[in-house]
Order: sequence, then C-alpha cells, then structure tokens
Amino acid sequence: MKLANLPKEFQLALPVMAQIEQAGFEAYFVGGSVRDILLGHKIHDVDIATSAFPAEIKAIFPRTIDIGIEHGTVLVLHQDNQYEVTTFRTESTYQDFRRPDQVEFVRSLTEDLKRRDFTINAFALKDDGEIIDLFDGLMDLQEHVLRAVGNPHERFHEDALRMMRGLRFVSQLGFAFEIETFDAINENHALLEKISVERIYVEFSKLLLGKFRNQAIRFLVETECYLYCPGFRYYGEALLRFADLKPISFATAAQGWTVLFEQMGIGQNLIRPFLKKWKASNDLIQEVQALHWGLKVRQEQPLKSWEIYQLGLENSLAVEALTPFYNLVPAETEVKDIYAALPIKHLRELAINGNDLLQKFKLKPGKWLKEVLSQLEYLVVTGSLANDDTTLLAKAETLLADVKQD
Repeated sequence: MKLANLPKEFQLALPVMAQIEQAGFEAYFVGGSVRDILLGHKIHDVDIATSAFPAEIKAIFPRTIDIGIEHGTVLVLHQDNQYEVTTFRTESTYQDFRRPDQVEFVRSLTEDLKRRDFTINAFALKDDGEIIDLFDGLMDLQEHVLRAVGNPHERFHEDALRMMRGLRFVSQLGFAFEIETFDAINENHALLEKISVERIYVEFSKLLLGKFRNQAIRFLVETECYLYCPGFRYYGEALLRFADLKPISFATAAQGWTVLFEQMGIGQNLIRPFLKKWKASNDLIQEVQALHWGLKVRQEQPLKSWEIYQLGLENSLAVEALTPFYNLVPAETEVKDIYAALPIKHLRELAINGNDLLQKFKLKPGKWLKEVLSQLEYLVVTGSLANDDTTLLAKAETLLADVKQD
C-alpha cells in the first residue's frame, strides 16, 4: 500500500529522513502516528526509526538531545520542530515484566518491528508514502481487530502494561481483541501486579476518555485486569454497571472518575484516599471532589447561584455535561447566565476583608473572623446583601452577636 499524500506533520519531517538516508542509513516513520494516518485520525507525535546508531545520528545533525540514548533514542532538533529518532533494536528477556534486561541495536527493520505490541502499531512508513506491513496490520485495521505481534504471551511477558494498553485501544478505537490475544490477557493478567501504579493510571485515564469506553471496561472486568487496579478488587459489579451507562464520552478524566465513583458508591470523604492509591495529582483529586459534590446537588435540584459560585463556571458546566447519565437535561445556558450575574466571583472581590473587620471591631483574630466573612460572602452571592463596605460592616455587627468569639 502506498499513500498518495503525506500529512503536513510528516512532510515537515522529510528533511530529517533525507539527511539520514543521504548518510547511507535507512529511516522510516513508525508508531501510532502511522496507524492514525491510516485511520484518518489526528496525528500527534511523529517518530522516526533508523538503522543508524545513536552516535551516528548525533554526527549527522548539529542539534540533538540525548533523551533516551541507552534505548537508542535521540531527539533531533530541526528548524522549529523536534523528532524522536530511535535506532532499530532487539530486546532480551524481561525479568521484571517492564524493562528489557538488555537492548541491542541492530540494522534490521524487521527485527525492530517484531518487538512491537500490536499489529496495528507495527507499521513502518517510507518517505515516498509506501507502507511496510510485515504482520497483516492493514487487514486487522480493516477488520477492527487488536492482535499481538507474534506470540501474545511473549509480548505480555515482555511488558505486562501492554495488556492495559490493549484495553485502552479498545476504548479509543472500538476494536475487539483477536481470540488468542484476548486469551493471553486473560491468562497473564496477574503480571500487572509487577507494573507501577503510575503506568496503569496513565492507561486507565486514557481508557476513561475513549469513545468506546463501555466495551473496554467490560473487557477490563472479563479479563480480570481490574483486580490489579488500585481499589477495584471488590467493585467488579460496579464497574459493569458503569459499563452499562449511556455511551457518552467524557471530556475529562475527572468527569469519568466522578461518574465511576457514583456507581461504586464512593462517598466524598473516600475520594482522596482512593485516588491517592492511584498516585493521582492533587489537582485531579480536588476537581473530582468538586464535581462529585456538584453532581449530588444537581441530581436533587438545578444548580443555584451559591453552588455555581463555589464550583466555578468550568466545574459547573462539567457537572451539567454529566446530567444525561441521570436522565436530566443539561442547563448550560442557565448556568452561564447565573454565573455572569453573580455579584462577586471570588471572596477577594468582597468589598471588605478580614483587616477591615479587625479594625472596625477591635477584636483579636479568631474563628469568628472566618465565620463572619463566610456569612457575608454567602449573603452577597445569593443576592441578600449589597456588596458595599458600609452595608457589609453594618451586617457584620449584627452577625457578631450570634458568633461565638474565641
């Protein structure tokens, strides 16, 4: 097969390919970007594989960075772009099911492609548009099949994360596993115990965002890979309920986790410790906590000014995007209008602050200060009090009578 036209991203990299070939070496585009061209998907990183060894690549190009030279990868800087150029290689045994004990650089493209995970990721693309397909990946693409390159047991023993990658591809592409590949995942799922939580987290996060998430989650349970995802061991039925929800794509991983926690019955106080097991970032944890709270409110009633103020516009709209899962009608326009009409968008916009209260009432700082400010904030946001210093200070004086001072 030969492509008539290469996408712009590949055309920009052709001078790099040409320089490698002029030096007497082979060079090909490889990896997921070639698959994405064939599927008509958006292209991300453009990777190049070559018969040139790292030292030879560094001799060809004046600007390079050693980003993974022990594995044969050199970053080539060309004009305003950068490309990962990796030497053809073979890999020895994988005693930890993650990293090869030894990497050997070779001159053979065939040997390099044999170590790829799935046939749809084992293409090589020449600079003239010719597709090199040594493992019938084109047929698998056409038939929407995920098939391991060669012996699937060997591929998963080399890197057990490939099983989670396969599930992620199911979610993103809507493909089904070829039977031997599926059986190998089912048989070798326990190898995931050897894989770091961080690597599993990356794949599961991408899986959550896929258009065909529901089928991937079913396979996750059916193959028992879910047993090696932190905290999921006793939630197989909840995961299947999650897989039975409407096939609506999530815009963010936080949305996916929020709905999943709803199915799992995970309460607000358990979200942080649960996601900490996954080594999730504090930003994601806080976002999920906010969405989880907002969604609980939204299932009972429309979001009002106070809830929208607390959530912020972005999270409020994210909550509305989840309402179809609960047979509710999204109210994005209403939320935007309410947010736009808020008298303040943040506590710092309140006409007075803590120092103003301390000076006015000549009191020592204490819990009373936060309580009075919080009540003033609520009254202003909900439209019960005007946001001017005279009005706020007068109201603060009446509130003080009901607030216990330290």
